[in-house]
Amino acid sequence: MNLNSDNKTILIAPLNWGLGHATRCIPIIKALQENNFTPIIASDGIALELLRKEFPYLKTLELPSYQIEYAKNGKNFKWKLIKSLPKMLEAIWEEKRIVNQWIKKYKINGIISDNRLGVFNKKVPSVFITHQLNVMTGNTTWITSKIHQHIIKKYQECWVPDVAGKLNLTGTLSHLKKTSIKIKYLGPLSRMHKKTLPIQYDLMVILSGPEPQRGLLETKLSKEVLCYNGNVVFVKGIIEEEQKKEQIANVTYYNFMKTRQLEQTFNESQKVLCRSGYTTIMDLVKLNKKAFFIPTPGQYEQVYLAEKLKKEGLVPYSIQENFRIEDLSQIDKFKGLPQLETIVNWEELFKVFGS
Repeated sequence: MNLNSDNKTILIAPLNWGLGHATRCIPIIKALQENNFTPIIASDGIALELLRKEFPYLKTLELPSYQIEYAKNGKNFKWKLIKSLPKMLEAIWEEKRIVNQWIKKYKINGIISDNRLGVFNKKVPSVFITHQLNVMTGNTTWITSKIHQHIIKKYQECWVPDVAGKLNLTGTLSHLKKTSIKIKYLGPLSRMHKKTLPIQYDLMVILSGPEPQRGLLETKLSKEVLCYNGNVVFVKGIIEEEQKKEQIANVTYYNFMKTRQLEQTFNESQKVLCRSGYTTIMDLVKLNKKAFFIPTPGQYEQVYLAEKLKKEGLVPYSIQENFRIEDLSQIDKFKGLPQLETIVNWEELFKVFGS
């Protein structure tokens, strides 16, 4: 424990884009506490709801919503995002104003922003977390990447949850040939721990991400898994006040799980069917689980990661509309994700907030 931090208050704010940004902040929040800092959590929507359930004793604050929503047709995703840009920019300016007020009101000594572009202040040390130094948007990747990198340069440091070497998970997403950004590679971040437990489920299905695509995949997979030969646990990724459990034939459904139960269920499952979101990939690395990916339609980053990992012979994938439960037989033909064992020196990392 770092006893020189004088209980400094750190605002940690993940983007509400599915649950990935929130869940990968969980080990950071715990590390802040273990090093004698006082975290204040800020977000909106399901990301904030999840973190409130994980840390009911910590102060939480609500930020404006970016109002991110996927198109029903993945091909229209980019244009729907462009259409919603004015609302997003308005939210970014508003959160910047709110953060300025919070710094005085709550005596905030540092900021950790996970992809929230307005959570920044020149008066306090500010850190940006991302695995997308390059933001993939098809033929506009070059401009979206330049804009994102320009924003990141405002922060004292950029923390990337991957390794710097050639054997890495994100490829060109978070590895630049040349940059003036002060990057620190943390290694894969996960709230999960590998445990040796008896296998209870032949397949674990776990969903996440914004609507309507999360719901569309749930509808599709709810039909497909009934044809699966084995026991299935199906976590829908819907954060509600109370947990709900339902048994239909060979499938056990949950609306959501907290970290401890989710970790146990992962460890009790033989194989995993999920999105190719980066936080899920990091969890699978930590748990040493073989998987099958269905990238979110229209989300270039998830498609890129799925294609990269398949090309490397690690994990198979299918586009959403073509997926059939029989495709899971491909899993055994792939090696599975590499075990990238890294230890984060949190005390050294948190020096950015002063001694």
